[in-house]
This record gives sequence, structure tokens and C-alpha cells, in this order.
Amino acid sequence: MSETLTTPGAPAAGPAPVPLGRNRHFLLLWVGAAVSGLGSRATAIGYTLLVYWSTGSATQAGLVAFAALLPTLLVQMPAGALVDRWDRRRTLVVCNVGRVLGVGSVAVAVAGGHVWLAHLMVVAFVEATLTVFYVLAERAAVCTVVARGQLGAAMSANEARQYGAGLLGQPGGTLLYTLTRWAPFGAAAVAHAVAFVALLFVRRPLQDDRPPPVNRPRITAQIAEGFRFVWGQLYLRRALALLAASNVLFQVTALGLVVIVRQDGGPPAHVGIVLMASSLAGMAGAMTGNFHMERWGIRRIIMTVNVSWAVLMPLIGLAPGVVTLAVLYALISYGAGVGNVAGIVYQVRTTPDRLRGRAGSVSTLLAAGSSSLGALVAGVALDAVDTRTALLAVGAVMAVIAVFAVLAFAGPTAAAAE
Repeated sequence: MSETLTTPGAPAAGPAPVPLGRNRHFLLLWVGAAVSGLGSRATAIGYTLLVYWSTGSATQAGLVAFAALLPTLLVQMPAGALVDRWDRRRTLVVCNVGRVLGVGSVAVAVAGGHVWLAHLMVVAFVEATLTVFYVLAERAAVCTVVARGQLGAAMSANEARQYGAGLLGQPGGTLLYTLTRWAPFGAAAVAHAVAFVALLFVRRPLQDDRPPPVNRPRITAQIAEGFRFVWGQLYLRRALALLAASNVLFQVTALGLVVIVRQDGGPPAHVGIVLMASSLAGMAGAMTGNFHMERWGIRRIIMTVNVSWAVLMPLIGLAPGVVTLAVLYALISYGAGVGNVAGIVYQVRTTPDRLRGRAGSVSTLLAAGSSSLGALVAGVALDAVDTRTALLAVGAVMAVIAVFAVLAFAGPTAAAAE
């Protein structure tokens, strides 16, 4: 078992790397993924609004939402192996074309006055599946178009892009739906087409040169290789374990916000205010993530963020009003933005190019799987005990996680491995 971080080969950097703001290839990938992400967020809310307002059935709306979420758990691991096996440029092209055709078919059907549950479920599943492949391939491709020393800034920009898509995509999808029912899907089709066109102007290779394998291993063997790599990197494994554990608690605090506002007699708008503040702070954290990494280092960020969550989470249960709640959730999300950037950079710096898809899929699967578990834990916990008691318990658990974070990353071996 390795106890040090490896430093795999990175894209060749000249004596003076082109700044990210003038790196044409990075900007094309970033803009394409940003526009595409907005389209995906618009359809996420569009499916729910379309089904519920067309049928009045929350069950049918839930079925479409389930179809859209299922690939995150079901497809993640084989997608990582296939992204490492396939040509990344071709993968990104196919994903964009497939999403244009899928959501475009929904726009055409709805414009013609037809809403078929089976059609929506299939398209939601296919769109989400292609998005899983797209995200893994695009993140790995970015590592080949920027210098190694720019990975922190590049991943900060990518993480901020994710928060921005969440902040704008669903409200935008809701607004488009109020104009006409097919608009969110038509806009998403255009967004994915824009990403496709942007990719056509990226002229450089999107993966390291590697000879074709004489005997290509089975997909299961490639998945196992990805797991073994992640498991063999002691500090990467510890960072992912901390991420998975804290994600369970985030689901409790997220549902706890809704429960607290309702129990205090506040309107739903108060939930929206807090979530807006949280999203803005998360985006700010992601945008400043590289600034913090350059000054504090990745391991200090991991320790500090986990300790700060241990202090902030129990205070949610004691917050006297919506303003205090907004401040607390904003601070937590700011730390999440910074921490996510640190974690992603930690992963891409320690992973060889040929394994980046699989390492990314392991990370995403842990995050998505623990979030799903957290959603179940949240409902049970908040029904079983008083909400504020549950949130104080969350803080206690987070304190234990923070202790593990300090023990895992404070030692001289961890410092030498950074």
C-alpha cells in the first residue's frame, strides 16, 4: 500500500504557459461545458414541471426524476472505464449529439401537444447517462490542455461553473416553462449543440499519446484497476472517505432547512433565500479555491474545511431566524466550494492520464452514493427526533469526522506527500 502521493506525467508545459484566460482550448472546453450544464439543469426542472402540470401525479413526476438520477449510480463505474478506453474527443462529440437528439425529441413532442411518460423517462435516463460520460471525459481532457501548475486554477473555474449552472439553470428552466412548455427542452438542445460546435474548434489532442493495447482488457478488469489505484493511494483514499462521510450529513442539513423554515411558520420563499445565498457562496468558494491552495496547500484546506463544518453545522439547529440561517449555510457552502476544488485537484494531480476517467468515476460514485444514503438518513432522523436535536447530532458526527481529517492530514508524512 502506497503512503505517498504519486506525481504522474502531466501535459507538457513550455517555459511560459499560456494564461488560462488566453488558452483557447481550455476556454472552448469551459464554455461548451458551461452552456451544456445550463441546458441540463433547465431540463432537470423542466421534466418535473411538465409531468406534474400535465398529469397532476406526483408519482409520475417522481418516476421521471428517478430515471434522471439512476445513471449517476448505475453508469458511473463503467463510464469511467470506457472514457479511459475511448478517444475523448469522439466521446464528447457523441455525448453532445445524443443529448441534442434526445431533448430535441421532447421539445418536438411537447410542441405538438404530446406528453408520454415512457418517452420522458427514456430521454431523461439517456440524457443523464450521456452527461455522466461527458463530465468524466471533459474533466480528463482539461488536464491535457493546461500546464500542471495551472490545474488548480482550471479546476476552480470548472467547479465555479458547476455552481453557476445550479444557480441559473433551474430558475431559467422554470422561466422558460412559463413562456411555453417545450422551451426548456428546446433551449437545452441548443445548449448541447453549442457545446458540440465549441468542441470542433479544439484542435489539440485531448489525451496523452499511448500505444493501442495488443490485448484490450475486459471492462470489469479496467474498473477493478481503477478501484485498486484509488485504494492504493493512501491520502487520496482518505480524502474521498472524508468527502463521502460529510456528504451524508449535508443531506440532513439540506432537508433540515426546509423543516426548520416550515416549523417556524416561514414561507417557502425563505428556503429560496437561503439556497440562493448558499449557491452564491459556493460559487465564490470555488472561484477562490486556487487562491487558498496556493497559500495554504491542499491538506490544510481539507483539515480547515472539515473543522469549520464541525463548528457551523450544529449552529443551524440554534439559528434564530432566516438571516442567520442564510449566513450559516453560506459559510458552509463557501467551504464546500473551496474543498471541492482541493479534492478534485488532489485527484487529478495524483492520477495518471490513462486512469483519470476511472478515478473520477470512483470519486463521483462515492459522492453520489453517500448523498443517496444521506437522503434516506435525513428523512428518518428528522422524523424520529426534534429537528434541532437532529442537527446538533449532525454537528457531533461532523466533529468526529473533523478529528479524523486532522489526524489523517496533519502529520509530517502527509506534509511531505502534498
